[in-house]
Amino acid sequence: MEVFIKLEQSDALLTLDRLGIVFAVCLGALLLYLGGSMGIFFLAGMIWFLVISTIVTVTGKERKMKLKLYQEARGWRNVVANGLIPLVVVALYAFDQGSHFISPAILVVSYVASVAAVAADKFGSELGVLGRSRPITLLTLKPSKIGVSGGVTLMGVLAGVVGAALISLMLVGYGNYPFYMTIVIISGLVGTLVDSVFGYFEEKGVGNKFTSNLMGGLAGCLLCMLVLIHI
Repeated sequence: MEVFIKLEQSDALLTLDRLGIVFAVCLGALLLYLGGSMGIFFLAGMIWFLVISTIVTVTGKERKMKLKLYQEARGWRNVVANGLIPLVVVALYAFDQGSHFISPAILVVSYVASVAAVAADKFGSELGVLGRSRPITLLTLKPSKIGVSGGVTLMGVLAGVVGAALISLMLVGYGNYPFYMTIVIISGLVGTLVDSVFGYFEEKGVGNKFTSNLMGGLAGCLLCMLVLIHI
């Protein structure tokens, strides 16, 4: 219990509340178990995402607090929204080991792409609000308020590319990694843009942050998978 409290109080370590930590530990255990020989790789990917997402969350904390955009601690819904698609891909990897209906390499890279998509969205939303340019709504191209779902800025998009690129580093040394890393970065960027599209509808009362994050991760994963299957 003391460990949980220390983690919860330290921005430098974690930005999850207690229940969020429990769900994150369960997610990690499932990734490790279902991943088999690649379990450590899958788990390391989510840990890496957690580390860099924590860094960008606390970056510019004072400005975010002034804008009332700083979230003290995220809960289990955030863990599920960010981790469900990667977990599904790992489950497919586990159940497909006998038949190899889908190439293991495709599933591994698609897993990284799904994580890259949520990382790109995280970087875009957390760092995009620190810029001075006014965001625009992606679907209408009209100006929007800072922090409103569906709005994008150039800084946010570039930050999203950086986030996806950092996740893609997981693939260094894995197969044709320069090509795989490129696909992952593109998939991550598409994922965060899809998240912004769903964010527009979120502001209209259709869906919520959970569904937006989920669809962004799914879009990044599916794009990567489709590209690799048809090459």
